[in-house]
Amino acid sequence: MGGCFSKPKPVEVKIEVVIPEKERSKEEMSPNGKASPLIYKVNGTARHYHLEEHPIASNPYHNPKDVVEASVCHVKDLENGQMREVDLGCGKALLIKESGEFYAMGHKCPHYGAPLVKGVLSKGRVRCPWHGACFNISTGDIEDFPGLDSLPRFQVKIEKEKVYIRASKQALQTQRRTKMMAKCISLSNYNLSSTNVLIIGAGAAGLVCAETLRQEGFSDRIVMCTMDRHLPYDRPKLSKSMDSHPEQIALRPKEFFRTYDIEVLTEMQVAAVDIKNKIAVFKDGFKMEYNKLLIATGNTPKALSCKGKEVENVFNIRTPEDANRVVKLATSKNVVIVGASFLGMEVAAYLAERAHSVSLVELEEVPFKKFFGERVGRAVMKLKEVVLKSGKVLRADVCVVGIGAVPATGFLKQSGINIDSKGFIVVNKMMQTNIPGVFAAGDTVMFPLALRNNKKVNVPHWQMAHMHGRIAALNMLAHGTEISTIPYLWTAMFGKSIRYAGHGEGFDDVVIQGDLDELKFVAFYTKSDEVVAVASMNYDPIVSKVAEVLAAGRTIRKRDVELFVRHGKYVQFWVSNPHGSVGLTEGSLSPLLGPHLQFLHGDADYDHVLVLQPRLASLWAMMMCWVVELAGAMLGEAHARQGTAAICPLQSPGAQTCQDGMPAIWLNSSSP
Repeated sequence: MGGCFSKPKPVEVKIEVVIPEKERSKEEMSPNGKASPLIYKVNGTARHYHLEEHPIASNPYHNPKDVVEASVCHVKDLENGQMREVDLGCGKALLIKESGEFYAMGHKCPHYGAPLVKGVLSKGRVRCPWHGACFNISTGDIEDFPGLDSLPRFQVKIEKEKVYIRASKQALQTQRRTKMMAKCISLSNYNLSSTNVLIIGAGAAGLVCAETLRQEGFSDRIVMCTMDRHLPYDRPKLSKSMDSHPEQIALRPKEFFRTYDIEVLTEMQVAAVDIKNKIAVFKDGFKMEYNKLLIATGNTPKALSCKGKEVENVFNIRTPEDANRVVKLATSKNVVIVGASFLGMEVAAYLAERAHSVSLVELEEVPFKKFFGERVGRAVMKLKEVVLKSGKVLRADVCVVGIGAVPATGFLKQSGINIDSKGFIVVNKMMQTNIPGVFAAGDTVMFPLALRNNKKVNVPHWQMAHMHGRIAALNMLAHGTEISTIPYLWTAMFGKSIRYAGHGEGFDDVVIQGDLDELKFVAFYTKSDEVVAVASMNYDPIVSKVAEVLAAGRTIRKRDVELFVRHGKYVQFWVSNPHGSVGLTEGSLSPLLGPHLQFLHGDADYDHVLVLQPRLASLWAMMMCWVVELAGAMLGEAHARQGTAAICPLQSPGAQTCQDGMPAIWLNSSSP
């Protein structure tokens, strides 16, 4: 039983279980090497579930007509740490070489279709250059978000020093793969008003939680409930693509929920939770027992506290119907937007070409001042002439309110679940509340962020909601998994996107590289001597690169960023360690540098000279702003020298030393 319905109905279904293809860690293996049974509890009764009892996966190449095999390059065409987009005739794949091995998988991010070849390869995964999703190069599995699907993985073989890829034609076309999932063994174990897992909220956190449970082999009943009329949808598009219909932005089709027995109760509001008896009480009086509970109710838009807030042409954007109605009413009319929030600015940008006029009302002089800082905020204002006004009466045919939101947790006030003074649910690193068996995720929680020394923070980002849902699901299954991710967000206005990674709350300085007037810049947000966040426009993939550095637990110092900005160049290089393995653009590599520093060769025309000394190599490696491709062989013994880095001015062709006599390397620089 699955899909979308308004009221639960009794039904008995017995369905075969399909187990996800997944490598199990050694801890999950019994002494004889066979998979140990997973144990779940259904209404207090333990059920043993043996993974080996069911087929793991079908052969992806069982249909010969769906298979294509092609030679894509010579083995020496790629160095370790390089990626290349290759064409197999009926579709493209991403070819990767790392640690001497070749890998092939889909070349487009399943989220919004970003070209992964322009992303960041680091430690066995590729990070999307647009929105930060990460994919394992061995399996194609998604490891960080946003997005729900993984990448198809293709076979690679080497024959006579040529690299061949064997792939499914269908996979080359779809460029996505939904992980295999379990189904519900039998709903007859449950009565109408009981479930093993109840998920309150049907946003990204709730859906990822349900999918992760099924991917991990969970075969009991899962029920999601939502106040919304629709199945889970891509909520960020409500302000970025306001005329989209619900079915156009649905995260999964109805058939998906039916296939994997994920039940969705629409237009069902939970009014209270009885944690002692494990019962959720709905607004209409219906009650549902649960074993595990996830609260992922998100936020509620703040309302105006002024006269006239109830009139028909004043809107909060909460549903697809809200967004569609605003677009319809705003066409060729005067629009006033209250609040220069992300939602307010995105709505202003979307309506600018449709409305007669758009005015933005905001208390602050500059939009995003607290989040991006004043200089970046002023740059954003240059995207379009949207005038911020205060203390003036504006004619409004349509008014959109975007003044922030509050956590939708009012129904939990008497529950005993720990809620802070602002209404946020407090959880630990495993997304657990203070009540056993009760988890919370998404915009409504305060959780420990490793990036900020486990400070409890609220991060209302789409990517973070996905990760919260996954961590909650894993810990419902007692995996003991702690959250470890770097916050990543984006906003789009007037055809331009700002990428952002980290958590800059409380930043005390902003170091800018690039040109704010040209809207081509990267901003490093620092607190004391440490970079805590980064934002960029037209500087991909710098934000994804910094996110990978931070995800690896490395610290970027303010003084290093200032030095980088002062010189304004970047060199992409390889480092081989004494044991022979090779890595690309690693930060904090000083122990591996010295005589092991090796530069790649290229064939571009030279126009700059750079002397890169080992002490600063890690800085240049992790700061990817200017893509400076190495051209020509390494000159002299620069790799063995010690000292500071120096960038030499352009000299006459053939010059091999800088003014201080240090060996030089000719480079060709280009903007990203």
